[in-house]
Amino acid sequence: MKTDLNNKYCLSVIIPLYNEENLISELYNRISKSISFLEQYEIIFIDDGSEDNTLENLLRIKKTNPNIKIIELSRNFGHQAAYTSGLNYASGEYIVMMDGDLQDPPEVIPEMYKKITETDFDIIYGKRKSRKEGFLKKILISIFHYIFNRIIKNKDLVSIGNFSIMSSNAKDALVSLQEKNKYLPGLRYYIGFKQSFIEYHRDERLSGKSKMNLRKLIHLAFDAIFSFSKLPIRISLIIGSIGILVSVIGIIIVIIKKITGVAITGWTSTMISMFFFGSIQLFFLGILGEYVFRIFTETKNRSTYFIRNIFE
Repeated sequence: MKTDLNNKYCLSVIIPLYNEENLISELYNRISKSISFLEQYEIIFIDDGSEDNTLENLLRIKKTNPNIKIIELSRNFGHQAAYTSGLNYASGEYIVMMDGDLQDPPEVIPEMYKKITETDFDIIYGKRKSRKEGFLKKILISIFHYIFNRIIKNKDLVSIGNFSIMSSNAKDALVSLQEKNKYLPGLRYYIGFKQSFIEYHRDERLSGKSKMNLRKLIHLAFDAIFSFSKLPIRISLIIGSIGILVSVIGIIIVIIKKITGVAITGWTSTMISMFFFGSIQLFFLGILGEYVFRIFTETKNRSTYFIRNIFE
């Protein structure tokens, strides 16, 4: 076993939370039970600007367990930023990342811990065998994973998310990546190291509504695709080339009709072509705008989060 008990903590569990007051007790009970076989651990809850009693409930539970740490962010900075704050703070030799909605079962953590400590893998991520979510959301997520996996060309990364365990060396490499528009599963793959997975069934939310609505899912998908691929630019080039070919064919047809004396009547074809090529141009501008915006965000070099309080 690779575990070094001279470290302050053997295991750090990072859990971002946003308006999850009704889940706190069940979440803590299941996590603490799952890692009860360890003597040295820390559970790091990140309150990502919650507007309900999430922080108060966390502070109440903290009184019963000194191994609980709470990071209170100054406002809601988003899922990936909250994870980043926890990764920067974690001091364990092994670090678990998991969402706080209990869709990723804490009971899988012992299996992950056993595999990473008894093998030479640096990262073990959870791979979903099934997921209990709405039909539309499930379809959209499947489409995203298909596109993203085609981009990075790794079929093993189908149906994965943040749920994982990694060594401190892998964690240090991950936090050294200072880009602002983060997609952590993609960055986790990018850093390399020896990686494997454990399959599990993703549950339904225990209560409440998912904080990852359609708008946030699309935003996260854009961050993933535009941060890891030139595919959108390449698609623009292909569509643009097709548009040029269509234009050349149209010009040739017009010239032939002019030479043969066939009159061109009406303005329908003109308007259709204007709308067609105008739409292509706007499409290209949108893609370029996504890249330019991300470049602009990186050059501003603003912090991805600010901490209001740390309760140790």
